[in-house]
Amino acid sequence: MSFLVLDNLTKRYGEFVAADSVSLSIEKGEFVSLLGPSGCGKTTTLMMIAGFIDATAGRITLDGQDLTHVKPNRRGLGMVFQSYALFPHMTVADNVAFGLEMRKVPKADRGKRVARALELVHLEKHAGRFPRELSGGQRQRVALARALVIEPPVLLLDEPMSNLDAKLREEMQFELRAIQREVGTTTIMVTHDQSEALSISDRVVVMEAGRVTQVDVPYRAYEHPETSFVSRFIGKANLLPATVSSVGNDSIELDVAGRRLAIGRNASAVQAGDGVTLCIRPEKMRLCAPSDGHLPARVSSRFFLGSQWLYRVDSAFGELLVCTQNEGNEPVAEGADVGLSWHGDAVRMVDRGVCHG
Repeated sequence: MSFLVLDNLTKRYGEFVAADSVSLSIEKGEFVSLLGPSGCGKTTTLMMIAGFIDATAGRITLDGQDLTHVKPNRRGLGMVFQSYALFPHMTVADNVAFGLEMRKVPKADRGKRVARALELVHLEKHAGRFPRELSGGQRQRVALARALVIEPPVLLLDEPMSNLDAKLREEMQFELRAIQREVGTTTIMVTHDQSEALSISDRVVVMEAGRVTQVDVPYRAYEHPETSFVSRFIGKANLLPATVSSVGNDSIELDVAGRRLAIGRNASAVQAGDGVTLCIRPEKMRLCAPSDGHLPARVSSRFFLGSQWLYRVDSAFGELLVCTQNEGNEPVAEGADVGLSWHGDAVRMVDRGVCHG
């Protein structure tokens, strides 16, 4: 049995369903991110695990024990809030020690555990400072130390890096992952930042409208999205409505805007006449000479992203995005005629059985 199990966890507010039959199994020591846009139910799910929101239906089991109706302070879970929720009148050491005091841990032992926790987050030299004297990243690490010092079986993180600037946020992502690996605490993080979730999670749980849409390791969620929503939310995607023309032993032929396109058969259960949506990631497409490739196109605009160029091109498939590596060469000019090429394996089939009529 998995360490933490959510079984059809549901939260309703009158007619509104904030979390709808969320089922998830998390292994001990795993780092899992609940990923999705605002209002998708990820924070509601996290708060039900923490016990701050009562579940309308379903069950939460931790290491074989039913936590569904256990009060938050008796669950023993660690929590880092979006605002960090530090006590401004307490020093760093006192903030970290607070949870131990509430658990009546002896003072001598308390001091040792606080020192260990501050060393873990590299703040041992700041023990006597107050939160107002710290940077955003340092305050976040104090909140993390306070959650970890009680040695919780599960650490819950609610958008822990949303208040940091872009550069510090990226640095803290990897620091957080390094700390989690060192401690080995089972961790669940809520985020709407797909790059954050993909870079540090063992698995991502993509949520839409209160439901779990896909649970996968980051690489597979990106490379093999199961729906158009997942393909759009995790990275950029070109989505093409298509109709299945024929199904062979090794390939599927499709009609895309009046053009024939063949892709690998893989495990897709489709038949002739089915409507599907195809997904091609912008970085999987290549610009080539107008007479080459799968499709002629014209560059309508371009955007410099530092390490990459992002092109918008007009084609028979409609407007497409193409992302190319910046190798220091002159970029393709706006208005230029180009060809588009891609490897057949780069095309993914999502949203099978949809109607494009």
